[in-house]
Amino acid sequence: MKKCKVCGDKYEPKFTSFQKTCNEMACILAWGKKEKERKALAENRKKKKTARETDRAYWLRRTQTEFNKYIRTRDKGKPCISCARVMTGQIHAGHYRSVGGHPELRFEPDNCHAQCAQCNNWKSGNLTEYRANLLVKIGQERVEWLEGPHEKRKLGIPELKELLAHYKGLNDGNSHTLGQTI
Repeated sequence: MKKCKVCGDKYEPKFTSFQKTCNEMACILAWGKKEKERKALAENRKKKKTARETDRAYWLRRTQTEFNKYIRTRDKGKPCISCARVMTGQIHAGHYRSVGGHPELRFEPDNCHAQCAQCNNWKSGNLTEYRANLLVKIGQERVEWLEGPHEKRKLGIPELKELLAHYKGLNDGNSHTLGQTI
């Protein structure tokens, strides 16, 4: 005796030993509808996964998440780059040169440091203080390089995947090297 996957009643398989439902037509139809929906859902998941491979925005988000995690780990225990307060609660990875204005510096570690939520959200990065503390942290030459002109570039999916692997390796404690300078 088997148990019907739809109604739960015990039944003797009539058609095949692989039969999933009792011999009631309502159960057979309900199971067929459920299987059709399951297959459609699996197909939809497969299509989404395939589409993801060519979705630059998806890889940009994943890389940004891993980069921010790296910055938070690197600066853990250090004060906010802007206000120099010891951070409790939420820690942001605040960019000195904004991602919108300078996308070429988005994944540049010198351009991003741990920042308290108040400075990053409510004081628009508190850039005056950010710059003063950045000079102390990384030096005049590197700050001037950040502020200087940079070649505009739009990272493609292969570059984003490479950066993702690099920062994931750093976050996992592996010594993963990047084939190019960031």
